[in-house]
Formats: sequence, structure tokens, C-alpha cells
Amino acid sequence: MVSHAIAVTVLQASGGRKMVGRDDDAVRLALSAIEQTNTSALADMRRLLALLRDTDEDPARAEPQPSLERLDQLVEQVRGSGLPVDVAVSGDPLPIPPGLDLSAYRIVQEALTNVLKHAGPGASARVELTYGAEDLEVAVTNNGTRSTPDANGGQGLIGIRERVAVAGGSVEAGPAGAGYAVRARLPYLLGTS
Repeated sequence: MVSHAIAVTVLQASGGRKMVGRDDDAVRLALSAIEQTNTSALADMRRLLALLRDTDEDPARAEPQPSLERLDQLVEQVRGSGLPVDVAVSGDPLPIPPGLDLSAYRIVQEALTNVLKHAGPGASARVELTYGAEDLEVAVTNNGTRSTPDANGGQGLIGIRERVAVAGGSVEAGPAGAGYAVRARLPYLLGTS
């Protein structure tokens, strides 16, 4: 969670710095995106610390857990970093278990962070959610000129694989055309893979 926010913030700050004195609106957008990203990361961190501490914090005051309902906000943050992102949803969006919902959100988040870090200039990304009868399929693809490192090259793909394994699903990640693709299948019920 926090590493995603830091990575996105660094990219937003870099983009904003390049626009200082040339495009004040772009600088304002970058600063706004940095503020939103870090506010969200701070809320995530507070939630985590509240779990680690045995506090009596009012759950109604806590920020909601990230979920696919907040996917639009995530996509807007990434777009604010300069990466065009397209989203496609197919099938009948079913209510899914909260843990699976959080895992799907985090998979998209990490895959988009990898696109920002590794796909190169001029890249764009596509997020696809396919609601099936027994599982949710999540795909994040890009048309970048550089590929994302394999699971041995960074923690992002390792984290994605771990989330999918806990959900009892399957994941594929690798080069796709000139870019890279991450495709995960998350069964609604554990053990139906």
C-alpha cells in the first residue's frame, strides 16, 4: 500500500517538476494528485496501525477499505501521473467477498504501478474485469516499450502472486506483444480453482 503511494507520488512529483514555469495547471494537477495519493496512503497506514494496536478506535471514523468500488479513484490517480488508462468491465458485477474485493483492487493497483515504473514513455494501460459465474478475472495490460521485470526482479509481482495464491486462484504475468500483461483469476469460493 505504502510503496504504491510512494512510487506514484515520486512519478507525480517528477512530472510536476518538469512542468514548473511551463504549465501551471499541470503543476497544480500533479500537486493535487500527490495530496490525494498520500491522504489515501495515510488512511491505509492508520487502519493498519489500528489493527496492530489494540485500540478502541471507532470503526465508523476509519476510512473504508480499498475495493473495486474505488477503482475509478485509483485509475484517476494513475492518469494524473500521465499514464492513459482504459477500463473495461464485462459480465454481471456480483457482490464478492471483501477479502477477494481487496485482493482484486490491490492486484490492479500493483500492476498499474509496475506500468508507471517500467513501461516507458508513451505507454498506455488497460484494466479488464470479467465477472464470471465462479470467478473474477482481472487483467492489466500495457503497450509499453519496456517490459515489467519478472517476479525475481521486484516485489510487485511477488505480492500479486501471493494475493492470488491466498485466494486460491491463478496468475500469469509476462510479455504481451510490445508490452506486458498481468492476468489473475480469483475464485469467489476458496478451493474452486
